Amino acid sequence: MAAISREEVAHLAHLSRLAVTEQELDVFAGQLDVILQAVARVGEVAAADIPPTSHSVPLVNVLREDVEQPCLTPAEALAGAPDAYEDRFRVPRILSEEE
Repeated sequence: MAAISREEVAHLAHLSRLAVTEQELDVFAGQLDVILQAVARVGEVAAADIPPTSHSVPLVNVLREDVEQPCLTPAEALAGAPDAYEDRFRVPRILSEEE
């Protein structure tokens, strides 16, 4: 595989609207070449007899039945709160009305 040229890197930078220096073009060309070579190696390993998968290990449903269980009352949950109001945790406003 041919190495990626400085001109190709400059074109990609232009398409991405990135301002790069002449020195950065050389650095990025080398880095992108390493990345493209790694991707090419992965492509060589992929075999036709291996089915495509979304995960490397089989997944099972990890959800459980939604069963009601004993829990804290609102008063117990709010007992350690620094500030409570109408059975709720009161927290400082982080967004203004304008946002």
